[in-house]
Amino acid sequence: MKIVACVKEILDPDIASSVFRVDEDARKVIPIPGLRSVMSPFDEQAIEVALRIRDALGEASITLLSLGFESARAIVKHGLALGADEAILLTDPAFEGGDSFTTARALAAAIRKIGDVDLVVTGRQAADGDSGVVGCGIAELLGVPAVTFAMDVTVAGGMLLIERSLGDGAETVATPMPAVVTISHEVGKVRHASLRETMKAARKPMHVWTPEDVGLGPAEIGAKGARRVLERLYIPANDVECEYIDGKTPGELAANLVERLAAARLI
Repeated sequence: MKIVACVKEILDPDIASSVFRVDEDARKVIPIPGLRSVMSPFDEQAIEVALRIRDALGEASITLLSLGFESARAIVKHGLALGADEAILLTDPAFEGGDSFTTARALAAAIRKIGDVDLVVTGRQAADGDSGVVGCGIAELLGVPAVTFAMDVTVAGGMLLIERSLGDGAETVATPMPAVVTISHEVGKVRHASLRETMKAARKPMHVWTPEDVGLGPAEIGAKGARRVLERLYIPANDVECEYIDGKTPGELAANLVERLAAARLI
């Protein structure tokens, strides 16, 4: 079985928002230089699902796939240290400035080049943009089924059995392969990189592909191929006002509160 796990480099979500600045004219978020980058946590859970499938089957190949800057090598090596077999990094200035659509297009093209992929796993969303559409976009472009918000994935009888997290419970669905599955945080705790796998990771292959390697032209990717139009990026004004309701007794306080809510047409 051949599995591809898509991973993304993001700024550490635990970094305080106060260290970021928004350039409203350029419509960009400008962080302080030197901030730490990590793998999106949902993507770590996607790798964990791939590893669990390999553990259950006894044999499967896991390829990490990432689109980003050269700095993404660090998070890809982390994925290799977790137990993935090889990695592919799509990096080129032409990829810059893209959106969810161009990201899905580039990743889908790379998956086609890899060939004979049975399962693609992604995080349910990236922990920076939180769009949550790249996984489904990959499935659409590849013409394969997509199953979202998975908290468990098993293989039985040539089919994928996927337990999905719902707002008020769970459901189990079955789908043929190949397929794309987005993984939710209900997967639970992910394994840590062992010393043995960390040492092996340095010797595992990491391939670097450009747009030409996956058959895409400059107009299909990055800013030129993007379909999203960002009209404004700004920090919302915090103009919340607090009003204290007084009363000499609990009954008077409650009556005054009801009166104020009624005046504001909230009740």
